[in-house]
Amino acid sequence: MNSCPCGSNASYSDCCEPVIKGLRPAKTAEQLMRARYSAYTKIEMDFIYESIHPEHRQDYDPAGTKTWAESSEWIGLDIVDTVRGLENDSNGEVEFIARFKQDGTLHEHHENALFKKKDGLWFFTDGAMVKPKPIVVNKIGRNEPCPCGSGKKYKKCCGK
Repeated sequence: MNSCPCGSNASYSDCCEPVIKGLRPAKTAEQLMRARYSAYTKIEMDFIYESIHPEHRQDYDPAGTKTWAESSEWIGLDIVDTVRGLENDSNGEVEFIARFKQDGTLHEHHENALFKKKDGLWFFTDGAMVKPKPIVVNKIGRNEPCPCGSGKKYKKCCGK
């Protein structure tokens, strides 16, 4: 089986290929997001352009996008979250992480992508990079129980 690059565990011919080739429209924003990722891996730049909402195509760089897609080794796609974007919705959001290598370096593209329906079809409109969440360190008080589980106070155990 030729697995779909989008990570759905379905075959490419049953999953993203019919959407990319225009044989059927994406039913949800997530399905369009998966097809767009697969299109990058298959260098299907016409689909990438056509799946952008017509009002948002002015900044699209076809040559630069193609060069980037061709020079990348596509590793995988993770869908982190979706908000709306179902068949009966008019807009939706898909948070995703696309992993790829360029020049041997692994990259993660973590984005919250926005989608909108026009004439019954889903289109990508815009996206915003998701910033890493800060690391939260809880300070342990000297008289609190030691987090190692010894049952001793922190100051008498690991806090010495």
